[in-house]
Amino acid sequence: MEYHKRFVDYTLAERLKSAGAVLIEGTKGCGKTETATRLAGSVARFDADEQIRIRMEIDPGSVLAGSAPRLLDEWQEYPQIWNYVRREVDERKQKGQFILTGSATPDDKARRHSGAGRFSVIKMHPMSLYEKGWSTGEVSLAALLRGETPSSETVRFDLGEMAEKITLGGWPGLIGSNSAVGLQFVRDYVSLIAEVDLSRVTDKRRDPYKVMRLLQSLARNISTEVSLSALAKDTGGSDNELDDETVSDYLAALERLMAVENLPAWNTHIRSSDMLRKSPKRHFTDPSLAVGALGLSIDSLISDLNYFGLLFESLAIRDLRIYADANSGKLFHYRDSRGLEIDAIAEYADGTWGAFEIKLGIGAVDAAASNLLKFAQKIDVERTKAPAALTVITGNGFAYRRQDGVNVVPLSVLTA
Repeated sequence: MEYHKRFVDYTLAERLKSAGAVLIEGTKGCGKTETATRLAGSVARFDADEQIRIRMEIDPGSVLAGSAPRLLDEWQEYPQIWNYVRREVDERKQKGQFILTGSATPDDKARRHSGAGRFSVIKMHPMSLYEKGWSTGEVSLAALLRGETPSSETVRFDLGEMAEKITLGGWPGLIGSNSAVGLQFVRDYVSLIAEVDLSRVTDKRRDPYKVMRLLQSLARNISTEVSLSALAKDTGGSDNELDDETVSDYLAALERLMAVENLPAWNTHIRSSDMLRKSPKRHFTDPSLAVGALGLSIDSLISDLNYFGLLFESLAIRDLRIYADANSGKLFHYRDSRGLEIDAIAEYADGTWGAFEIKLGIGAVDAAASNLLKFAQKIDVERTKAPAALTVITGNGFAYRRQDGVNVVPLSVLTA
């Protein structure tokens, strides 16, 4: 299968120039191994090579022998290798010696010594629409945050096609597949999380039935700030078997698997006395997992446009995360005590930021633009930079700037 270039390709190449070892973390199936292999000088597959198990029992350091950069694929299978890599980097005193990839984060006990100064960490996501060839890339996030006026051709939009793109998600292994294959893939993916993977990264055996119910609850509440207690009540069912603490433990394990990725609240300075809310918004690492958890179909998605809109928001959040990461930025959401909400805030390390509302149809653009302008007036620009861009992301239409200064950009013309 032809390799599709990823934004992380450039990031990995640059990090290998500045660090002795680079750790790529991301959920299973997002393409870590394929991306790392393209730059690796040699490979050790910790999850598939029986010789690795034997070497780790007899002489763990021997696993590190090989042409640099040496790829240690699924290193978390033997987390003690972390300390051997750290020491080897210290001894070699050279950059770009190792690449580690992992689809689960070992517990803190596995990393007894800090990797500071030796390791650089890259978070890898499933593919964006642009990386899959489903976005024209006529408008970049970087250009928007430079204040440039967006422009693009009109996007051809079809609900069925968008539903299929959400279902297929950003999984490299599904490139060229149809929606039926995609639906089966995400259903199997979620089932394996519930039945196998969650227990693999925790000390306790987890009830697959309850894990699946939690995944389904997260799917129903995607793109919302649903509370732990609400998730516990929904997951526990009529017998209320789960409490907040148990659900919190389950969620922590799902985060270690990188299957869920919450969107944190933005901490900024505002003019009014309103309080900023701190609750995260709930998202899967890819919205297709919500489709898989609920066993939905293309037809069922199209028949419920309210839920379709929430999945579209999560799709846009996934892509904005990837585009922000490519520019060393981070993504947040905003909500205050008066109920004013902004779907996404992209912020760069130098404090440059932009605000985004995400709407499936162009009919909601006026209300979204009004919300963005109201939000911008709340920012204390003496303590925080003024927004570099206010943008409504849509499913259709074309990219332009309104007379009030708010940009309108279809998701399928956006890139980093």
